[in-house]
Amino acid sequence: MENALAACDYLRKEKRLLVKLIYNRSITKLSLRYQHFCLAMKRIISTALLICASVAGFSAHALEGETIEELRAVQLYSQDALIDMINANTHLDKVVADRCQLVQDIEARADVLKIPAYQFLWGDMLAWGVCVDAEPARGIGYMEDAANQGLPAALEQLGRYYAKGTLVQQDKSRAVVYLREAAALKNLKAQLRLVELFLEGHGSPYDYEDAYHWLYNSVTNDKKQHQQIASYLARLEKLMHPKAVREAKRPLDS
Repeated sequence: MENALAACDYLRKEKRLLVKLIYNRSITKLSLRYQHFCLAMKRIISTALLICASVAGFSAHALEGETIEELRAVQLYSQDALIDMINANTHLDKVVADRCQLVQDIEARADVLKIPAYQFLWGDMLAWGVCVDAEPARGIGYMEDAANQGLPAALEQLGRYYAKGTLVQQDKSRAVVYLREAAALKNLKAQLRLVELFLEGHGSPYDYEDAYHWLYNSVTNDKKQHQQIASYLARLEKLMHPKAVREAKRPLDS
């Protein structure tokens, strides 16, 4: 950690020196090739700073600080903490509670570092105009990027959006595809919503056994949700062959 902070401090100082050189009037007297070199180096150092910030776990806003102590002062969410917030649906509330100070950091981690949880967070912010101007199309794009990296919450949300026609045109077939992937990754909300679509007549009967298997092996301490699961399983069972039901009741990973 100390080595990472020291490296960030060094890069920050080098960036400041380079910025002073670039914007000094004397740069106009330099060759065009050298001007381009300075600008390219600034971009490289900026990217290195971002990576350094990610390793050390602090906000890029602190890169303009004067000391290592200031770098320690601004902490950004770890991916695990962010995933917990996403699963609890408190991620947007957290961004607002932080007074929108981390917008640049969130965008950079989504756009440059391509961290799935941050791609999802940035996409959600863009989709609903949280701390930024609303750009639903871009927002959905970032959610798709997160889904393509296998983030269950992104797969579930896109499946839900296509099932309901939220922001996108309603497409139950596409919803099944997203929800099936999320359900296979043990996302309970996706497992429930997938069975809902099957009970409504969407999807393929060939997928019933998997859907039953995942939901049958789900765990929840929510009594209402537990009853909902039992109800869905009973209804889905009526659409399945008895042998398929027996197979579906096997333990997970067996």
